[in-house]
Amino acid sequence: MFGVRLLSGIVILAISILGMAVGGEVLCIGLCIISLIGFREMTKVLGVSGNDTEGGKKFSAPEIIGFVGIVALYAGVYAVYLTDSFVYMLGAVVFTILALMFAYVFAFPKFNAEKIIGAVFAFVYAPLMLSFVYLTREGNAGIYVVWLILISSWGCDTMAYVAGKLFGKHKAFPELSPKKTIEGCVGGVLGSALIGAIYASLVINGRVDITGSVWKIAVLTAAGALMSMVGDLAASAIKRNRDIKDYGKLIPGHGGIMDRFDSTIVVAPLVFFLTVVLL
Repeated sequence: MFGVRLLSGIVILAISILGMAVGGEVLCIGLCIISLIGFREMTKVLGVSGNDTEGGKKFSAPEIIGFVGIVALYAGVYAVYLTDSFVYMLGAVVFTILALMFAYVFAFPKFNAEKIIGAVFAFVYAPLMLSFVYLTREGNAGIYVVWLILISSWGCDTMAYVAGKLFGKHKAFPELSPKKTIEGCVGGVLGSALIGAIYASLVINGRVDITGSVWKIAVLTAAGALMSMVGDLAASAIKRNRDIKDYGKLIPGHGGIMDRFDSTIVVAPLVFFLTVVLL
């Protein structure tokens, strides 16, 4: 099982690196596909898909609206740097939410409030927040700063695991994630900051004109690492609330898209906004 998990993890990392390196249409389409799958996983977990008697196998109207909205969202995201405007992206978000409200009202009482709220949450959680990977990559110095998303999320996972194994004694979240320790969490944040500082020193300095880039990126990746742990724990909390082990079975040894990208999803918008502020 460990071998399968390791191999699939390497494949996911390689695909992620390739997508971020190439950017453009390839990254945008890839993120759109991941978002569609992640949205479906979340709507199934939240009981939005199909009817209870159908086992969630059919697509419900709120899901179909969400699928259309996700495609429209990524069309708008792709248009951001072509038109120098966020209007199409924001328009896709607003009209998707309005369409879900229309479905709620005109099909009442077919869909209860929980399903509509779940559809909105699923749309914002993965698709919208993950779109910031593309916005970061295509923005100013994006070819260099987009990697801070992986350093903050997957770098934190690795460093937290190592620190937890070596020094972990005190449980950080015993009810939510029994294996996580305070020492591991601290190690994840500090480790990500260190990796970020090294990356800034070796790669960004001399290529991007950023005053104080090393310490700024160290702070940014530390904040991103902290956010990545919150994202991981939030995804775990939803699974515990719904009494499930994984969001899906797409990725051998890892589960679904939401299981593997739970931290990346919430780190992406934070990195985008912090790069705007700090860099």
